[in-house]
Amino acid sequence: MGGKVLFLDFDGVLQPSEVYWFRGIGPRLMNCPGHELFENCDLLERELSPYADVRIVLSTSWVVRYRGSVRRLASNLGPSLAKRVVGATFHSRMDTVEFREASRGQQIWADVVRRKPSSWLALDDDDHGWPSWCRSQLVLTDPLLGIASPTALAELRLRLQEMHGHST
Repeated sequence: MGGKVLFLDFDGVLQPSEVYWFRGIGPRLMNCPGHELFENCDLLERELSPYADVRIVLSTSWVVRYRGSVRRLASNLGPSLAKRVVGATFHSRMDTVEFREASRGQQIWADVVRRKPSSWLALDDDDHGWPSWCRSQLVLTDPLLGIASPTALAELRLRLQEMHGHST
């Protein structure tokens, strides 16, 4: 409850959005030569390093596939980012169908209402269906480059500074 929160999607943020699931194998990037899963984790870690108070809430469809196993998913982020993870927008007591039918923005807004952060922002490559009253909290990323896109990275830096009362 409370605090500063970063809602974090995986696909299109930490890696290209072209991730496909294979039974018995798991996630694989397709049609993205030169890219790999979680390739932008080090970049996100560097950007968050001056802001030790920012906690991460996973807002990725992966939490439904992994049935809400937040610790298991957080381990993909590396130790430093994993320590920041305090939960996910989906948990096992939620109705899976209802959750999946909501837009990402609606899922995040519902979590904001429950968690009541003092400030928050979301990293996502999907801006479809975001409620107008929280759209300004979205840092829209590039589906291929994620936060490595110069535009998204500059926006993330600015928003983190604003979140911490620093103006540019």
